[in-house]
Amino acid sequence: MDELKAMVPQRSLIYRVGKSWRPTIDRALSAHSKVGDQPVMDTAQFPWTAALEANWETIAAEARSVLTDLNAIPPLHDISPDHRRIAEPDNWRSFFLWGYGYRMEENCARCPQTERLLANVPGLNSAFFSILKPGAHIPRHRGVTKAIMTCHLGLVTPRSGRCEMQVADQFVSWREGRCLIFDDTYHHEVWNETDEVRVVLLIQFKRPIRQPGKLLGDLFLAGVKHSPFVQEAKRNLYVWKDAAKAD
Repeated sequence: MDELKAMVPQRSLIYRVGKSWRPTIDRALSAHSKVGDQPVMDTAQFPWTAALEANWETIAAEARSVLTDLNAIPPLHDISPDHRRIAEPDNWRSFFLWGYGYRMEENCARCPQTERLLANVPGLNSAFFSILKPGAHIPRHRGVTKAIMTCHLGLVTPRSGRCEMQVADQFVSWREGRCLIFDDTYHHEVWNETDEVRVVLLIQFKRPIRQPGKLLGDLFLAGVKHSPFVQEAKRNLYVWKDAAKAD
């Protein structure tokens, strides 16, 4: 147990205060949201998703080009301290293009068309190819803040068997070439009970919010970006890449 605790950065006073205020902040963000506060959103509210869907095959081709060897893609368990509780050591892997506003230059250079399309996402916060291996299960959990929302663009989806996500009381599944947008502050859980890999382009973006909620959300996100958890994840990404090059 002590070894597990040592793997996770210590929570700062700012983090603890922010966490205690999070429910109040989320209520304020919800009240000022321009797109409502449903667990799963209508993609028609987000016109930029049309370009992703129209070009999904181009994105999928770039994803396949970098995912030919899954063992060369870092497990999210190894990268993100905040995901170690829910990410199985090997079954959930992520190829980062952007992470909390930080651009992974080398990875973006390998996926130029995907990066070009991501440039049109308003308030882009993070983007990565999210890979669930056969048998993967992500237990029930929730996101950090209503200041951001999540979009999944289906790239490789199993043809048969159970591969789905529950968001609050709704069950949804992925379709190749289609976007799915949801609010990850609602508890959600994911299953891939098939013998195939599931790949999506996972995008986190700023929720459209009216003032003064927008200012409050931006301040909260700035705090998250500079938190020990995000900074540790950023360092882990570069350590992983350096180790892969050495091999």
